[in-house]
Amino acid sequence: MFALYIHWPFCLKKCPYCDFNSHVSAVVDQDRWRRALLQDLHHFGQQTRGRRLTSVFFGGGTPSLMEASTVAALLDRAGDYWQTDDTLEVTLEANPTSSEAAKFAAYKTAGINRLSIGVQSFDDRVLKQLGRQHAAAEARLAIAQAQAVFARTSFDLIYATPGQTRRHWRQQLDQALDLAGDHLSLYQLTIESGTAFHRDGVAAADGDLAADLYEDTQHRLAEAGLSAYEISNHARPGQACRHNLVYWQGGDYVGIGPGAHGRLRLAEQTVATHQIHNPDSWLRSVDRLGHGTAKRRTLTAQDRAEELLILGLRLTEGIDLAAIRERTGIALIDYLDAGQLTALKSGGYLVNTESRVTATADGLARLNAVIAKLLV
Repeated sequence: MFALYIHWPFCLKKCPYCDFNSHVSAVVDQDRWRRALLQDLHHFGQQTRGRRLTSVFFGGGTPSLMEASTVAALLDRAGDYWQTDDTLEVTLEANPTSSEAAKFAAYKTAGINRLSIGVQSFDDRVLKQLGRQHAAAEARLAIAQAQAVFARTSFDLIYATPGQTRRHWRQQLDQALDLAGDHLSLYQLTIESGTAFHRDGVAAADGDLAADLYEDTQHRLAEAGLSAYEISNHARPGQACRHNLVYWQGGDYVGIGPGAHGRLRLAEQTVATHQIHNPDSWLRSVDRLGHGTAKRRTLTAQDRAEELLILGLRLTEGIDLAAIRERTGIALIDYLDAGQLTALKSGGYLVNTESRVTATADGLARLNAVIAKLLV
């Protein structure tokens, strides 16, 4: 598995819950950003030439503020370095404003074949609370427009928002299922340090309620044929987001654009790449050096094995111990806290066989705590 992530850092407005690398800018020099992204792509393309590209993901920020010509140029350039075919998954994140929805056909022409829409709620009160710029009616229209253009679509919702009840969330799920295609992403609100919500003392739903909302989500979507394949992501059979599976299953990926990360197997070692976070600083670096990389770090075998554990346990299928040993040379099971592993299995949070470690439904609902105990 080999993937490309392209980060577009600009938004029209910073949402108060968002801790992603997103920045508000009234004017963006689209031509300069196109040139810089192409140059950064060239930098990594030369190092990984000839690999088979399985997915491309345009994330942000708000990538639907990117000109379709930039999308087309990047996808064309990717074909100069890597093998591509008709199975390539190319996803772009979009916001459901009318101005962006009108671009959907242009994005398809440019090479996008999967659209992910940031809906977040079908309740105008909650949308206002979350600082979103669209109304619920716009979201419904954008979903319909996207489904008319793209064979594969998804949209996001956020739950455990301030004041939310189980009844309200169940109503939201019902509306989502009425509109859903083959994929949904349902994220629990967490208040991250540095966000406006954190500064303002806004509180998400408490732990017990959040756990109830998570369980309601799993049950309702499973009944509808959209079972979870990862903690926050649900799909019909064969419709999982292939790009995100590259991350969770430990594949290689190039990350370009401000703040993007990458993981590359080079000369029998895994190298972690980190792009410069600030957009202006990133641009200056690309102009001066030909790339926007802040640092490259060679991961130790144990670092990589633990990373694969943390990522892989998010999947409902769990982690393949033999695959981790093949990639790292480490028998991961020997590095885990044996007493905690036994306790977590006895408590019903993990299932461990000779070949796999898998989190149960209860374990997935408490995964951060489970991992913290395993890696003591």
